[in-house]
Amino acid sequence: MIELRNISAFQHQTQVLDHFSLSIKAGERVVILGPNGAGKSTLLKLIARELYPVEQPGSSFKLFGSDRITLWELRERIGFMSQEFQEDYTPFTQALDVVVSGLFGSIGCHERFIPSPEQYAHARAMLALVGMAGYEYMMFQRLSAGQQRRLILARAFIHRPELLIFDEPTNHLDVGASKIVLNLMRDFCQASRGVMLTTHDVHEIIPEIDRVILLQHGHILVDGPKDEVLTAHYLSELYQVPLRVEKDRGWYHLRHG
Repeated sequence: MIELRNISAFQHQTQVLDHFSLSIKAGERVVILGPNGAGKSTLLKLIARELYPVEQPGSSFKLFGSDRITLWELRERIGFMSQEFQEDYTPFTQALDVVVSGLFGSIGCHERFIPSPEQYAHARAMLALVGMAGYEYMMFQRLSAGQQRRLILARAFIHRPELLIFDEPTNHLDVGASKIVLNLMRDFCQASRGVMLTTHDVHEIIPEIDRVILLQHGHILVDGPKDEVLTAHYLSELYQVPLRVEKDRGWYHLRHG
């Protein structure tokens, strides 16, 4: 699904990725784990075509086997869930419009994008899927942060994409809202689709994730099966503090060691 070879990328005159390579196959469930500033956001902006790599000999960047994918095709094949989307919506956007706008890749609906009755019906089904049936006409500002995040999740899933990308999905959520969002992520993993999670927090790594990539200062520190990578040795090196790792029914937790 994703293939980067010898990619270099800058953010605000600062080089974040330098000759970076990564390959993610169809159907893989991967987490990109790293501290703030590791390069996770830059990587996501490259995948979303919000940022383009530096052209240089020997570099290539392909999504779904193509280096010429259109934005419309990208929106249909990849669903993004991030706090950024949540912050972009105006307070007076109705919940149903938040979800249905995912069909157009827009932030809300306006005169350029007028959904059909069928599209609204599909959006209502997505609301029901995330436990938000009956909230269709609630204003965004009147919903809790957890409810808003569930709308963004429904928006990401509306195309039934081949790849779902969760960017720090429980950031700024309380314990109860975090549990709901993580359980919904697990539900979406039951279908045969790829999942990519980016986070700095081990507790967001749902049990369904198989592969872990540790990102540090724009470079891959280690890449491999979850049980081999989520160890005290590697995570202490990643975060530069002594850590212990505890595992409980597929979930991982860090303790100062």
